[in-house]
Amino acid sequence: MADPRLRAKIEAREFFVAPGIHDMITAVVADKVGFDVVYGSGYWTTASAYGLPDAGIASYTQMLDRMATLVRTTDAAVIGDADTGFGGLLNVHHTVRGYEEAGISAIQIEDQEFPKKCGHTPFKRLIPVEDMAEKVRVAVAARKDPNFLIIARTDARQSEGLEGSIARAKAYVAAGADIAFCEALTTEDEMRRACDEVPAPMMANMANGGLTPVLNAKVLEDIGYAYAIYPSLTSLIAASAIEAALHRLKDNGDGEPADMPMFDFKEFCGMIGFQEVWDFEKKWAR
Repeated sequence: MADPRLRAKIEAREFFVAPGIHDMITAVVADKVGFDVVYGSGYWTTASAYGLPDAGIASYTQMLDRMATLVRTTDAAVIGDADTGFGGLLNVHHTVRGYEEAGISAIQIEDQEFPKKCGHTPFKRLIPVEDMAEKVRVAVAARKDPNFLIIARTDARQSEGLEGSIARAKAYVAAGADIAFCEALTTEDEMRRACDEVPAPMMANMANGGLTPVLNAKVLEDIGYAYAIYPSLTSLIAASAIEAALHRLKDNGDGEPADMPMFDFKEFCGMIGFQEVWDFEKKWAR
């Protein structure tokens, strides 16, 4: 079942931020920090789990497994990236049912041709607007839980301009999408115009290193967004920290650098569930 907290936030117009989750270590740390909504990023879960680029290579089955694992691990509501719905209309129907059954709270589908590309990389190709609108209608019809939300993303900005991006978002909202997502807008003015003109809650994508300026959450709220995702923040910072630690190990043989922050091992054991294992052993071990 979907977590009702996400729909409640959207309906109450309570702006929030959702960090991108690329692995289950990040998921438990986000729980500790206190996030109640997180984003299951297609780019970063694919990179983390399979070492592959976000280019439509990971299958529906692989993505569903990763998203279901995230739902089991986190206490937060999960927004799940589902690429294009992994194919045509029947695939979209199947994807919505699978994500909903896994406990995802909102599914994001986009108007690219299958296989898709990361929204902040070149060579994206779009399907006709009416084909995507039909995907949205199928997604809405497929869901069973009213708390399960449909997010329609358009990648039209780079090929059809801002006008095309807004027009597509409006069409997808008219088809029944609960949330609209104009991907890869390039200026704050574009973001304001999209929020002003699209008649639905809007999602902002703060992708570090991407085409959209990364703005402070308070600015995004002022622009008019319902919420913002930060899909790459934890992944890029973690990769940088890992590289620095491995250089220290390779160059100096230093396995515990005093000047680098390191999570407490005993605390992490508790966060990942070892206490339950130890309690079980005390009760049942012979």
